[in-house]
Amino acid sequence: MLLSMEAPRAMVHAFLIHTLRAAKAEEGLCRVLYSCFFGAENSPNDSQPHSAERDRLLRKEQILAVARQVESMYQLQQQACGRHAVDLQPQSSDDPVALHEAPCGAFRLAPGDPFQEPRTVVWLGVLSIGFALVLDTHENLLLVESTLRLLARLLLDHLRLLVPGGANLLLRADCIEGILTRFLPHGQLLFLNDQFVQGLEKEFSAAWSH
Repeated sequence: MLLSMEAPRAMVHAFLIHTLRAAKAEEGLCRVLYSCFFGAENSPNDSQPHSAERDRLLRKEQILAVARQVESMYQLQQQACGRHAVDLQPQSSDDPVALHEAPCGAFRLAPGDPFQEPRTVVWLGVLSIGFALVLDTHENLLLVESTLRLLARLLLDHLRLLVPGGANLLLRADCIEGILTRFLPHGQLLFLNDQFVQGLEKEFSAAWSH
């Protein structure tokens, strides 16, 4: 009997961190702070090989399109709640972030807009920072949301994203990748209990402190 040695199929196709503006804030560009793709998306109708630069630009456009849609959904929630731009200002590192109260949501992406296959996006907005996972349309949304909240908590704790000047992630990509490797390996959603999460956190903290 032959055993397949292929890598496990990625259930999450992309993860991104980006800026958010309140509904009544001054106009500005939505900025992607970090993005990561798991696996490749191949089109059965496109047999021509793509250059690395073309693939990079395509992914950049796809991620920015997702970030803008997340921001629009977030702004709609802000309008419905009557919140204003002042609610999105960075806070002191001593102030706790109530992630269970942070607005979140999910929406579908039609084929070709911007990915070749239909996708679902689950997002979380924490003050001025947005987090999002792009995944298959049939995934367990409760598991995805809990995973996203866990990732957001870890990233906020370790990267101090909400501290003024803390949104510069260019030199911290290795820290983000270390978190994703443990808690979202190869885009695979994990069923994590509290004890297992604590163990992975200790492992990551020990590795990151060196």
